[in-house]
Amino acid sequence: MGFLDILYFMVPVSIAYAAPLIFTALGGVFSERSGVVNIALEGLMVMGAFIGILFNLFFYDTFGDWTPWIALIAAMVVSGVFAILHAVASISFRADQVVSGVAINMLGLAIALFLTKMIFDKGQTDFIKKAIPNFDVPFLSDIPVIGPMLFTGIYGSSILAIVAAIITWYVIYKTPFGLRLRSVGEHPMAADTMGVNVNKIRYIAVIISGALAGIGGAIYSQTMTRDFGHATINGQGFMALAAMIFGKWHPIGAMGAAIFFGFAQALAVVGPSIPLIKEIPTGYLHALPYVVTILALAGFIGKATGPKANGKPYIKGSR
Repeated sequence: MGFLDILYFMVPVSIAYAAPLIFTALGGVFSERSGVVNIALEGLMVMGAFIGILFNLFFYDTFGDWTPWIALIAAMVVSGVFAILHAVASISFRADQVVSGVAINMLGLAIALFLTKMIFDKGQTDFIKKAIPNFDVPFLSDIPVIGPMLFTGIYGSSILAIVAAIITWYVIYKTPFGLRLRSVGEHPMAADTMGVNVNKIRYIAVIISGALAGIGGAIYSQTMTRDFGHATINGQGFMALAAMIFGKWHPIGAMGAAIFFGFAQALAVVGPSIPLIKEIPTGYLHALPYVVTILALAGFIGKATGPKANGKPYIKGSR
């Protein structure tokens, strides 16, 4: 297997694994740009993964081939609503945002597993009949070198994730809403003085965060595992959180970091098929994404500076 053959094999898989991380990291960018720390991304992804599989199983006969895509919308709505719990605790009650996030992570997994047991009478769901499809992009897949690498066997969710990152960049940096979002994350009192409703913007940002994390969870469950159980997400939300920090709270940076972590996950899956890597024990390969995440944060987190008001509840009139 030549070097190009390895790239043709690795790149589409890496982007496929990165897609859920991109959506979830973008959700984290929205929340933390508004000044609300959101380590609840894991629990929100779990909820999205569960709802995506549940909707797919129960509505496939109704929607047919469109089912995986409509399931993404269902997961987006449910996770967005679920994120309101974090918003209420962090913004209205001014609770510790880290503690609230941990509680959401625990609650999300508990609810999903409880309902799985109640509905299916076992620890995991059935396998879905229709997953998110992969396909060759017409004309572009015929381009030498680039075509087989980027446009052959690509998942629709991968394209959607890249488009979402570009849209997020535009919304945050080129629209009035984005300006308000960044202002309440940097200096909420100044924003309040200019007539911006700080709590309203933060509520919207946290709900958007939950919605995007829900899409990420549903993409992962409908492309990688195709069912839901206790280990379906298994740290993906924390990896997305690391991608957000590694990307300096910037949508494009978060996307790049997510692709990097996606590559590490892909290497763990397809590594045994690559001549240079197949001799490495599979246990090491499966630990690789988490080791890479830890090393990236350990070497970078001290240099990364988030929004100034991140994690600080706002009390009107306070300095």
